Amino acid sequence: MIPLVSPLDPAVPAAALQGALMMAGLIVAIGAQNALVLRQGVMRAHVLPVVVTCALSDGLLVALGVFGLGALIAAQPLLLEAFRYGGAAFLAVYGWRAAHQAWRGGSAGLQLAGVGGSLGGTLTTTLALTYLNPHVYLDTVVLVGGVGAQHVGAARLGFVAGAWAASAAWFALLGFGAAGAARFLRQPSAWRAIDALVAVVMWAVAAQLLLTPLTQA
Repeated sequence: MIPLVSPLDPAVPAAALQGALMMAGLIVAIGAQNALVLRQGVMRAHVLPVVVTCALSDGLLVALGVFGLGALIAAQPLLLEAFRYGGAAFLAVYGWRAAHQAWRGGSAGLQLAGVGGSLGGTLTTTLALTYLNPHVYLDTVVLVGGVGAQHVGAARLGFVAGAWAASAAWFALLGFGAAGAARFLRQPSAWRAIDALVAVVMWAVAAQLLLTPLTQA
């Protein structure tokens, strides 16, 4: 029987920190969802509902990975190793693409034209960009959730809380910080810098996966 971990055990804050760092490393990748949050923030349209929807969705997906799919993966070492190396390969390629884009530049920046739209339509778009994106299941459910599933007891809850906190902080920063940075976000040089950061983070997480086997506790 796997022993439970007390909420006061040092493993809990350590797991929370791991969850926050891993989620932060993955979520900074500029994609359709993040671009939508930035766009809504610049327009000051439905920012809070969009930020809350994105953050809660990430929390749900991480929890599903940790307590559901993550546990299933952890019980099958061969499958775990397949996801470990597959995830590392995906992150390495993603990092290479980001580095290539940062090197060549040429981006026109974030396109901010358009109207705010209704709350219902905006939230529908947000949910579609979140749950219809196949990468979210690899990144959040399988990769992040699979790592969190290696913890036991309260440490799992700590991992989920840490990952959710990082997600909530990131989306809040994007949404509420975008209004004051609209001019900066239109500059191609800004996106080159972001892509360079994304490449470094992706490669760092890939290296962590390769150097640290996801073995059961």
